[in-house]
Amino acid sequence: MRAARLIKMVLLLQSRPVMTAAELARELEVSERTVTRDAQALSEAGVPVYADRGRAGGYRLVGGYRTRLTGLARGEAEALFLSGVPGALREMGLEDAASAARLKVSAALLPSLRDAPDTAAQRFHLDAPAWFREPETPALLPVIAEAVWDDRCLTARYRRAGGEVERTLEPYGLVLKAGVWYLCARVAGGGPFRTYRIDRFEAVEALAERFGRAPGFDLPAHWAEHAERFARSILRAEVVVRLSPDGVRRLPHAVDPLAAREALAGAGAPDAEGWVTVTLPVESEEVAHGQLTALGPEAEVLAPASLRERCASDAARLAARYARGDAG
Repeated sequence: MRAARLIKMVLLLQSRPVMTAAELARELEVSERTVTRDAQALSEAGVPVYADRGRAGGYRLVGGYRTRLTGLARGEAEALFLSGVPGALREMGLEDAASAARLKVSAALLPSLRDAPDTAAQRFHLDAPAWFREPETPALLPVIAEAVWDDRCLTARYRRAGGEVERTLEPYGLVLKAGVWYLCARVAGGGPFRTYRIDRFEAVEALAERFGRAPGFDLPAHWAEHAERFARSILRAEVVVRLSPDGVRRLPHAVDPLAAREALAGAGAPDAEGWVTVTLPVESEEVAHGQLTALGPEAEVLAPASLRERCASDAARLAARYARGDAG
């Protein structure tokens, strides 16, 4: 434990010109007295740690000393590429590895580049969870993430519509989509790749057995194909809608983006009032009713007749309510 702390102290001093005892104590999570003892131990071991006295004093390395301990471990290097997603790292149990990796990189940088991590952090930040929902970290995520990193098979009990099933899986990759975690995996021994929601796993256990990854597997490409296939699979019905110019602008925000894109691509020319008629793929008439209601008077349902009648009834009830002239 102390050896790791001494290494971290050297890396901290290597990455900054000077650090006070209080700063080192805070970074190392020890007392200032322990910092003094550790500095003495490093000096006795041949590491040129020098203590400047006085108000502006602190600890520094003498003579441009550079440690050779800045080589990244494999896990640290992999975690570093995800360091722009701190919440995701924390949920997968990789926050410590990423922190160590960033510290090693900072220590290895030239003095003129030492501010690069802070400069980047002030310009780019990824907030993955969706709006208006409290993100929940699946309890089994760290175990699954570790199996993904190590290419280890895992046994999993998974909840689906027909009940629970148990499988031995080859976990290829994790995807965080709008605050929801998914696992891309296939049944051990081969077969098609499938996508599982992490929060539907009831139990998982990482096995000692490792699997060989399929040559050419591309996680981003697999996810893009899965996402589009899923979106298309749920759009089983169609409605015909007339949209105002403002309705055209708002449509992609009210319905599935893929459905909006296909509907607007097939729209005819605007009529005399500037409105266009589109055929919109939808999940169901019930879902379409809720989505198109959000467009208010900027959309007119033409077909099916049952949905048009429902929207007309909503409009009549709304008009009657506002026609009363009071807020009671």
